[in-house]
Amino acid sequence: MNKRYVVRLNDDERERLQAIVSKGTANAHKIVHAHALLKADADGPKWTDEQIAEAYEIHTNTVRSIRERFVLQGLESALNRKKQERPSRERKLDGAKEAHLIAVACGKPPGGRTRWTLRLLAGRLVELQVVDGISHETVRQTLKKTRSSRI
Repeated sequence: MNKRYVVRLNDDERERLQAIVSKGTANAHKIVHAHALLKADADGPKWTDEQIAEAYEIHTNTVRSIRERFVLQGLESALNRKKQERPSRERKLDGAKEAHLIAVACGKPPGGRTRWTLRLLAGRLVELQVVDGISHETVRQTLKKTRSSRI
C-alpha cells in the first residue's frame, strides 16, 4: 500500500528522537510517538503502520496521524498532543464575573450569617444575574485560584 505521508528524518531529527527514546524522561505518549517516527522513517527501518501499532500497542490510526502531522506540521507537532481549538465547555466565570464573585465574597454576608458559604455565594451570583446557574464547587475553585480571603 502506498503511504500518503512518507516520513523522512534528517540527522538532527533522528538524533533528537533517539535522545527522547533513550533518556525516557519525557511523557509516555511523546516517547511512543518518537519510537513510531523512528520506525516509520523511509530512510531507516521503514516499518509498516501495522508493525508499529502492534509493537507499541497503539492503533494504526494513531500511527497514521503521527506521520501526517510530522509531514504537514513538523516534528514538534508530531511529538506533542494537539491543542484543543476551542474548549469543550465554556467557562462559567470569566475575568469580570470572577471579580464580581470576589466583590460579593468580600462584602457583608446576608442577615443572620456571620460569613459567606459557598452555596450562599453561588445563590447570590444567580440572584444578581451574573450567571444563569453555578455550582458551589465552581465558586470554591474560583476562590481557591484567586487566593482570596473571605474575611
